[in-house]
Amino acid sequence: MPKIHRSIKIKAPIKVVYDYIDNPETNTEWMASMVESRNITGSGVGRRFDWTYKMVGIPLKGSSLCTEDVPEKHVVVKTTGGVESTWTFDLKSEENYTVLDLDIDYRVPIPVVGKLAEKVLLKRNERETEMSLTNIKERLESKDLL
Repeated sequence: MPKIHRSIKIKAPIKVVYDYIDNPETNTEWMASMVESRNITGSGVGRRFDWTYKMVGIPLKGSSLCTEDVPEKHVVVKTTGGVESTWTFDLKSEENYTVLDLDIDYRVPIPVVGKLAEKVLLKRNERETEMSLTNIKERLESKDLL
């Protein structure tokens, strides 16, 4: 199962960063290749939502379940369907910044991409993860939050 780890410093209060990443309605704003989040129910642990995500141009549909949610510290979301994955967000305050660590463990849907394309897809997913964190940083730092 491939794993991605990325970290970014965001000049925004930890509550603002947490509220943003913990809200499935914002996924399409920051998550590269996320097309739609819908059918959102609940909050915190047990929150569920359905999604559509494009992987190398192929739309994949699935569901997510929040399995851990410690406000302003830690969130874990597990996905099933088109892509099986676990997204772990860890937040900590550091001076005037929030450090956001993101770990993603996922299973490549080989029938979708084919074995030969798997290596290319893994690199693309790493780039998209970096782009997603940069999107969070840019969106939150552009707001007058401090």
